[in-house]
Amino acid sequence: MNAVVDFLNTILWGYVLVYGLLAVGIFFTIRLGAIQFRHFPEYFRVITGSRETSSDGISPLQALTISLASRVGTGNLAGVAVAIYLGGPGAIFWMWMVALVGMATAYAESTLAQLYKVRNGDGQYRGGPAFYMAAGVGSRAMGYAFSICLILSFGLIFSAVQANSISEAMTEAFGVPGIVTGLVIAALAGIVIFGGIRSIANVADKIVPAMAGIYLLVAIYVLAIHITEVPAMLALIVKSAFGFEQAAGGFTGGFMAALMNGVKRGLFSNEAGMGSAPNIAAAAVPDPHHPSSQGLVQGLGVFIDTLLICTATALMILLSGAVDYGPDGAQGMVLTQNALGEHIGAAGPYFIAIAILFFAFTSIIGNYSYSESAMEFLGLGGRMPLMVLKTVAMGMVIWGAVQPVSAVFNLADASMAVMATINLVAILILSKTVVTLTRDYFDQKKAGKTPLFRFKEHPGIDKGVDPTIWNRDVAQERG
Repeated sequence: MNAVVDFLNTILWGYVLVYGLLAVGIFFTIRLGAIQFRHFPEYFRVITGSRETSSDGISPLQALTISLASRVGTGNLAGVAVAIYLGGPGAIFWMWMVALVGMATAYAESTLAQLYKVRNGDGQYRGGPAFYMAAGVGSRAMGYAFSICLILSFGLIFSAVQANSISEAMTEAFGVPGIVTGLVIAALAGIVIFGGIRSIANVADKIVPAMAGIYLLVAIYVLAIHITEVPAMLALIVKSAFGFEQAAGGFTGGFMAALMNGVKRGLFSNEAGMGSAPNIAAAAVPDPHHPSSQGLVQGLGVFIDTLLICTATALMILLSGAVDYGPDGAQGMVLTQNALGEHIGAAGPYFIAIAILFFAFTSIIGNYSYSESAMEFLGLGGRMPLMVLKTVAMGMVIWGAVQPVSAVFNLADASMAVMATINLVAILILSKTVVTLTRDYFDQKKAGKTPLFRFKEHPGIDKGVDPTIWNRDVAQERG
């Protein structure tokens, strides 16, 4: 089993995804007319005043906060530190590149998830890559494979990984035993998760903006006291990305180390193209009522995760001088804690411990929310199958808090890679549909109208689309 997992990781991460993610992101950036640059303000406008919910689903803002809850976790603190330790400062540049082109990829996959969403037995919106693979691509086999990988990685294993990060940080800062941390986190997460998607949305809606805001304020303080060093540090990141400064600070990895670690950690952090965020994007009631508006919301999530939060972590680490590239050098969460300790003293490690507590906790509940859509697709969306999944997920939280998770994390990497590969193929197949939806949205904007979508106006987009969702009386709504 380990040999199979290692082989999959070597092939998919070493060859397929490192180049495939960048290539697909560039493809959609070109195909959609550089949407993330030309229409950047629209990424923000679609969440303005969008807090209202309906009986059908959650609000666009709640969908954003849940996807951020999943994205903003160990990847933003420990993952950035690992990227720098293994790939040098240049790894951050490739994280930026993955995010910038990833904004177009995230837009494409979440737009498709909105278009092909369905109503479950309770009348709630559900959808995601498995649904557009079955309805749009016409392959239920792709949907089944994707769903199994999603449940395995996001529904179960990543919960253990996040719990392990919380446990290590709490033990390092406060001396709290792992089992205690595990039981408390499992109990708190269970209260939220057993309440369903709306409960997760309500918690994420409150915690995520607060935790991200506080973390960025601390980063701004650190940048302010080192403002004269920031330009040189940014230049170092860019030069190191191409191997021009590979000996900086003792690092000798070069171009490929920066590229590989930056892309891998970038994907793990912002999830663009992986097919995870579309599962919650489909649960939203878009405002305006057009698939593209929710695609823009999730594209913004990639920007916030990587261009803001990951960059904040990276600059705090690099400006601290705490990076030791030797074999005994600190890495991961410990490096991030040491770095902030250099900036704000003894309070640094405690602040990072509290930050990862909230970041990783919300990742646990956000990750779980994705798996419900996969269960729905597999025909296991009933009360009892979901109860079993929730119980096992909580068990994984406790297990992850007390056991090393390196081996099982290797399995999660492979599962995530299979997910992403299948999803990238699907969105490429459906790229023409994404282009049609995008043109429809911005043509209406250009004409001064509120973008609204009726699939009957687009005879090429009707296969697998629920007419009760996208066949509303547009003329009447426009008044």
